[in-house]
Amino acid sequence: MDLNNLSNRVSIQATAQASATASLLLLRKPLELQAAGIGGLLQSSAPVSTSNNPPNLGNSVDLMA
Repeated sequence: MDLNNLSNRVSIQATAQASATASLLLLRKPLELQAAGIGGLLQSSAPVSTSNNPPNLGNSVDLMA
């Protein structure tokens, strides 16, 4: 195997790895922004209210056919 050929292959692989790393970093930023936006929406939503119904209401259903 030629030393120049080996050197070229190592260079190509290093370039490909750097490109893949840069792509991942560019994809991570929009995901972080989406997560922050969803977190804000969840915090701004109204909390679930509890009902003031009596405890025996809705425990059984009486059906007649």
